Amino acid sequence: MYDVAIVGAGPVGLYLACELGLRGLSVVVLEREPEAGSVWRAAPLGMRGLMAASLAGFYRRGMLEDLLKVDELEDQPKTLQGVGHFAGIMIDPAKIDVTGMPYRLPTQAPDAVMTDLAHVEQVLENRATKYGVEVRRGQPVTDLTQYDDHVTLRTGISEYAARWVVGADGGRSAVRKLAGFEFVGTEPTFTGYTFQAEVDDPTKLNQGFTTTPNGLYVMLSKTPGHIGVMDFDGGAYDRTQEPTKDHLQEVLRRVSATDVTITELRMASTYTDRAMQATTYRKGRVLLAGDAAHIHSPLGGQGLNSGLGDAMNLGWKLAATIQGHAPDGLLDTYTTERHPIGEWVLDWTRAQVTVLKPGPHGRAMQGVMRDLLDTPDGAQYIYSKISGMANRYDLGSEHPLVGRIAPEFRLEDGTRLADLMQDGHGVLLDFTGGLADLELNSNYRYAAGRANDDLGLAAVLVRPDGVVAWAGDADRNAFDAAAKRWFA
Repeated sequence: MYDVAIVGAGPVGLYLACELGLRGLSVVVLEREPEAGSVWRAAPLGMRGLMAASLAGFYRRGMLEDLLKVDELEDQPKTLQGVGHFAGIMIDPAKIDVTGMPYRLPTQAPDAVMTDLAHVEQVLENRATKYGVEVRRGQPVTDLTQYDDHVTLRTGISEYAARWVVGADGGRSAVRKLAGFEFVGTEPTFTGYTFQAEVDDPTKLNQGFTTTPNGLYVMLSKTPGHIGVMDFDGGAYDRTQEPTKDHLQEVLRRVSATDVTITELRMASTYTDRAMQATTYRKGRVLLAGDAAHIHSPLGGQGLNSGLGDAMNLGWKLAATIQGHAPDGLLDTYTTERHPIGEWVLDWTRAQVTVLKPGPHGRAMQGVMRDLLDTPDGAQYIYSKISGMANRYDLGSEHPLVGRIAPEFRLEDGTRLADLMQDGHGVLLDFTGGLADLELNSNYRYAAGRANDDLGLAAVLVRPDGVVAWAGDADRNAFDAAAKRWFA
């Protein structure tokens, strides 16, 4: 019997597998696809943006260097380049001052990186297998049964037993359906298309994001022939229908208001802005993460990043539960912390759909948003949200740093916070030595020493997911209460 069976070998499932494997648990990852690295996951169709919060996670676990060494990422600038958009309105990096963001310290992790799913999965699977994780492909889950102390999964050709199961198997999650999770939200207003094609005259289409009276289309110069279109048809043309060349040409012409002709269609896929979320992320011994827990349109680039955030939050809590040193209720905080983030992501994408809707109301909202994004405050606000660095869990503390991703503190001896977190433990940074004689917990590291910039703090307790659990002036009672809450 495995400690954990993860269903889905995408970035979310594999990152979670790394977190659990790092702590010595027995983990199997079941993936329905028979092979890794499909054309839909490699560039250009699989291109995604990794934002600051996600990159901080790779950095803390010593995987950032491997991620940036892969192919075209090796020479990618580490400064902000094309940091994102809101409803197709690009954010100007020149208007963003990352160093001016609250509780921000210099870090070796970039603030944004464009990569593709295949590269991310390659890095994560390499690390997971190093920890002894088994990745088994061609294993679509067809049945799930919960017992008091374990769960069984049937794939049609095999049966697996695990103490816990995590569904990270995408928006049409078999685990979510088989375990009976409630999935609620809003129905779609548009059909989105992404396809690779040759067109008769590419100059008829603008480069970048172009909003029109009938929707939006995207054509990027770095990926010739890769076209995206959003058609506000109520989501009528979804994945149940195969998009043909004639249909795509009709939609592209109508949305772009051009007479462009598709001369060759190589591949195409559809999606919608359906926005749904599981009402809880746990039922008994089954948990959900990533798209299995929440689906939405790709507007704003939050899907991959929010899923990785789920994995970071869940990994150490599930490991502590299995290994018997979790405080009471620790695993329940996965839902209470991540569900509000999922709700925000759904609303964030819904807001962008509203801005893009054809008609006078959408045009009015576009004008407002363009004016706001043309200001430093507006650009900074949007970036802070999509970067993930503005997210804050409600951990019951009034201190404004508690619940946020920890700044990259650096001690005067050169030790960085990330150096102390690669083994998956929490960290107590004691800048004044005021907590040196306390009885410490083996589940977090203790590091004392002055910092290059301590942000006016005497000490900081950081959870294994990089979130600040406590910060203050070395108040021993307050620290002890926080440490017991998260580390027992």
